[in-house]
Order: sequence, then C-alpha cells, then structure tokens
Amino acid sequence: MAVPAFSDIAKPSNDVRFAFATVGTSGVIGNGQLTYQLTASEQGLLPHRRSWNNQIEAKYSDAPTGIHLNYLHFFIYTPLDASKFINHQIILSNGQAALLMFYRRAGLTLTQAWTTANALDTKVELDNTITKGLKAELLTHFYPHTQGKGAKLNLHFKQPNFHARAFFDLLKGPTANVDAVLGHEGFLVGAEAGYDVQKAAITRYSAAVGYTMPEYTAAITATNSLSVFSASYYHKVNSQVEAGAKATWDSKGSNNVGLEVASKYRLDPTSFAKAKINDRGIAAVAYNVDLRPGVKLGLGASFDTQNLTEAAHKVGASFTFDA
Repeated sequence: MAVPAFSDIAKPSNDVRFAFATVGTSGVIGNGQLTYQLTASEQGLLPHRRSWNNQIEAKYSDAPTGIHLNYLHFFIYTPLDASKFINHQIILSNGQAALLMFYRRAGLTLTQAWTTANALDTKVELDNTITKGLKAELLTHFYPHTQGKGAKLNLHFKQPNFHARAFFDLLKGPTANVDAVLGHEGFLVGAEAGYDVQKAAITRYSAAVGYTMPEYTAAITATNSLSVFSASYYHKVNSQVEAGAKATWDSKGSNNVGLEVASKYRLDPTSFAKAKINDRGIAAVAYNVDLRPGVKLGLGASFDTQNLTEAAHKVGASFTFDA
C-alpha cells in the first residue's frame, strides 16, 4: 500500500465518521482533462440561517504534469507553431476575470495570470523533473496598487516507503511547515513541524504512529505541539459494513476524553447509509444514493439527544451531477 501523507494517516476512520452534509447542489461536467463545477451551499442550521455560498469551479489536468486550476476557462490557442506548448486563457471566477498564459513542456508548467483584482500571479510547476517522485511548485503574487507581494514554495516527495511534504512561505516570516511519513509492511511513523525563521522558533509540532491494512487501520496522533492526543480505529467488516471510532484528549483543556463511534452500511451497489454518535449525545445519520448515472443525492440529519426540544438539530441535502 502507498504511504499516505501525514494528514491522511487516520483518513479511513475520518471518512467513516462523516462530516455533516450541507444543503446544496453540485454539478460536474468534463472530459477527463477539463471539468467544470458549480456549487451552491447553505451552512448551518435550517431554517434559522439563509446565507448561501456560491462557487463556480473548473479543474484542468494535463496528463504529464497534473495541472489543477480552480477557474472557468475559455481557451484561445495561438496559431503559431509553438501553440502546442503555449496557449492563452480568459478566466471567470467568483466575480473576477483573468488572462493567463501557459507554457508546458517536459514536465514544466508555467502559469501567469492578471486578474481584475489587479493581482499578478505566477505559478511554476516541476513534476518528476528534478528527480523521480518530486513535485515542486513556486507560487508568487504581486498587487501593484498596494505593492503587496507573496511567494510560496511547495514540495511533495513520494517514494514506495516514504512520503514527505514541505510548505514554505518565503516572505511572511519566512515560515516553513514540513511533514514526513515512513512506512514498512503496514507500519507508519510520521512527524510534522512548523518553523518561523524570523523568530528562530519552532511554532508547532506533531507526531503520529499507525498500522494500516486493507481491512483495518489504527492510528495514534499527537497534535498541537503534542498537547492533543487522538486514537482512531477503522475496520472493514465485510463488503457491506465498515466501522470507525475515535477518542480525543486535550491535555491543556478539560480532563474529559471525547469519544465518537460511527458505522457505514452499503445497502446496495448504488446506495449506502452512515450513522455516528459522540460522548456529548450528538447523533447523526446520512444517506447517499445514485439516482442515475451521473446524478447523486445525499441526505443528512444531526440531533442533540440531550436537548431534543431545543433548536439544536440540523438537516442537510446535496445533489451532485457528473457527466
């Protein structure tokens, strides 16, 4: 099995202990390289809150380099011989417009953008170019009207038994956040640390150990500078039933241990249900079904079993369209 990133060591258990669904719709259409997504969602309790979040999102993926852009694209290809490597795009995103120029060749992707927010953005990606398994991203931002600027460097390095990431903010601080995971025959050991160069101080650190197999996963994590401890367990009982549990203790907070158990049951090839409850008496249920190819419906509800007469309950629904 591939070694996960540090943040994904306990992912199987987290997936079973689902997040509460929001009311909304989501549509995806594309051809494998270019996809567009329109999302509208309402966060919080119904009907006490009526603020909706809307987003238009598109993702473009180029096979050699794996480009991902959260924009809506209109392509204008240059008629020159270099057009197979260079193209321009006009982009609309969340009320903004942008003109981008791309250069792609031999694992290098250069993206330049000028948006109506008067921001000049540049992104350089190198995937498997410096060395096998290494992806490097350099992102710069410049705002001419305020002289504001930013630069970030992200590194992702994956090998069969090793997964490391590094995120550098080159101008603010500078700061660095680094994590790494070692794996061997299902055993995982990982650590994470943040460092502020200007303060010459470690800002945070975390550690985790785990054991993962196709049928079950167990993990123990210590986050927030080793002050919050969590133990999680995931078990795939059979092809229909999955179960997960998590216990959390904050050494700097109360002495109470937070507990949560959850289960997932696949009703048939097109639908499944989930249920969970925690030590505070918050119970939640969810139901997902494929109405037809490319159309999915999700329903969810959360109840405070200790305050059934209070307005502390939530309901949610979602639609997903994929073509």
